[in-house]
Amino acid sequence: MSSAHDFDFFQGEWDVHHRRRTDFLDADSDWEEFGATSRSWSLFDGAGNIDEMDVAVQDWKGLTLRLFDPATEEWSLNWSTNRTGKLFPPVTGRFGPDGRGEFYGDDTHDGKDVRVRFVWSGISDSTARWEQAFSLDGEKTWVTNWVMDFTRRASAS
Repeated sequence: MSSAHDFDFFQGEWDVHHRRRTDFLDADSDWEEFGATSRSWSLFDGAGNIDEMDVAVQDWKGLTLRLFDPATEEWSLNWSTNRTGKLFPPVTGRFGPDGRGEFYGDDTHDGKDVRVRFVWSGISDSTARWEQAFSLDGEKTWVTNWVMDFTRRASAS
């Protein structure tokens, strides 16, 4: 079951390889790739955390605020970027016994209502993967439109 320490693995500094569809709703659209850096720190003794991502090659920054609800044993993941200054609607969910986290929510993209899925997987001491997918048909099909592969940065000696 999920716990208030599910995202402890993410504390620290990371190099991030982004792979993102040029059209989030079109499974046949091209992929663009770019790098970034990220740093994450804990809040509320592990029951919350923030990561800030610097995408210098595209001149923007983003952040995710994650909060654990002990009553539901679910996390809410709340994304924002300096391009909007607003929190996007949260996705909520939990990690399963296999260490994979799935989080779902509702949003709009290009004027269309979308179901959103975030997946955290491949978690180790030095790596993690995050994926975003959108569904336009009530979760019958998904378009994975953004993948981030995280590699922990070497500690300064």
